[in-house]
Amino acid sequence: MRLHQQGRFADAERAYREVLQQAPTHFDALHLLGVLGLQAGRTEAGVELIASAIKQNPNSWGAHNNLGNGLRELGRLDAALGSFDKAIALRPDYAEAHNNRGIVLQELQRIADAHASFDAAIASRPDYAEAFNNRGNARKHSGDLEGAIADFDRTIALRADYAAAHYNRGTVLRELRRFDEALAGLDRAIALRPDHAEAYNNRGLALQELKRPDDAIASFARTIALKPDYAEAYVNQGVSLLQLGRFAQGWPLYEWRKKTEQPFGDRSFAQQLWLGKENISNRTVFLHWEQGLGDTIQCARFAKVLNARGASVVMSVQQPLYRLLAQLSPDARVVGEGEVPSAFDYHCPLMSLPLALGTSLENIPAREPYLFADASLRETWSARLPAKAKPRVGIAWRGGAKHKNDRQRSIDLATCAPLLSADVHWISLQTELRDSDADAFAQLHHIERCGEQLQDFADTAALIDLLDLVIAVDTSVAHLAGAMGKPVWILLPYHADWRWLLDRSDSPWYPTARLFRQDSARSWGSVMADVRGALDEFVRSRSR
Repeated sequence: MRLHQQGRFADAERAYREVLQQAPTHFDALHLLGVLGLQAGRTEAGVELIASAIKQNPNSWGAHNNLGNGLRELGRLDAALGSFDKAIALRPDYAEAHNNRGIVLQELQRIADAHASFDAAIASRPDYAEAFNNRGNARKHSGDLEGAIADFDRTIALRADYAAAHYNRGTVLRELRRFDEALAGLDRAIALRPDHAEAYNNRGLALQELKRPDDAIASFARTIALKPDYAEAYVNQGVSLLQLGRFAQGWPLYEWRKKTEQPFGDRSFAQQLWLGKENISNRTVFLHWEQGLGDTIQCARFAKVLNARGASVVMSVQQPLYRLLAQLSPDARVVGEGEVPSAFDYHCPLMSLPLALGTSLENIPAREPYLFADASLRETWSARLPAKAKPRVGIAWRGGAKHKNDRQRSIDLATCAPLLSADVHWISLQTELRDSDADAFAQLHHIERCGEQLQDFADTAALIDLLDLVIAVDTSVAHLAGAMGKPVWILLPYHADWRWLLDRSDSPWYPTARLFRQDSARSWGSVMADVRGALDEFVRSRSR
């Protein structure tokens, strides 16, 4: 035992094996040899030895706890939970077992139960830094971010050199959009643990939000140097390069999205993936959607480029876009979102087309509109609208609620109030009316409520074609208006999506777009003031 405590593990292992040669059922030798096996990564053997020890002494709470740790390493979570329960039954104030039980419960997605186990660990040992850290993670997963910060602060107060707590605190501060504090916390985690690849990655994300893309690129590079298979870091680095307009470097890195934990564009077929190398003349290329509706609209333009190279193009699109994008014929035959053509030679996910076609800022095919309204639908919508007495302006203030960045890109309708008093005929293009907007919307009788009547994007295109201007947040409506060549003003958060580049008021993707961005205060108030001033000028120019 003393050799074990002194860190002389090889000598300890020899000693325990000698004991077992003389006494094969010796509890301490079986137990401690099993623990050494767990520490050495021989988990299966370690678990077997500890289980044998427990047969000799079923009342050893320490052995049950160690068995639970081994079972957890093997992924046998329910069995591990049972072992921790036995340890706690034998010793109710066993803080380590409560903590370990909480870890397993969290891995089982039983977050409330995990929280209770960490509470019990802390009640038994008020200075238990690991339990505070773990409870902070449980609070983070349950959405209690402020509570998580409090637990990480307590952890650090108990153990200032606890790198994991500094890292966890930094990641939560980033979610709370306290980016300068997040950066400081992640820097501290890295100082304590210079090989912390995840900390460098999250540091890069914080730097992106602070609009320091060059520093972000360097941070992601450090992540990749430490962990060369870290797909998210390659994607994140690619996004920063794309935001800077360095497309030749960014597109290849963006391909790593296919290998992330939640991959995009990773569909595989017997046919070869086409990324621009093979001659596609007289070949059929199957293009398949992969991300949001706006992404599909943005990349649909490339169908014509492939057709001009002599390819026969088949493109699958999301159902809401099917009627609209069917007009791309004869450049492309459009099929439904789940359809796969019976025969084709190559395939390519839509967001890989910019790489395959060598797209740069200078050669984006954007000179002409590539989507248009159906004439009959336009007439139908024209009949629904009141006579035009002043400029018609469409507005979409929110994107889809499930989008990972929706909290930053969408705007409360009440925040738009300074804009909505302008002397124009407002047309709502908002298809989803959230409960938080309902009261404000009910008070705005001068807005034509068209969004809820839109069946799909063919309807939306027909309505947009009747407007003089579209004002939208970064959502599919903005992409559609741009693809149709309609004047569109896009309202962007301080750190906008890569496709809008950095600090530009125009877009190489959509020549008729004008970009209005939050300043460093990250407030929509200044954006609304700028848009209102521009809108008043727009109205005056129309009356001249």
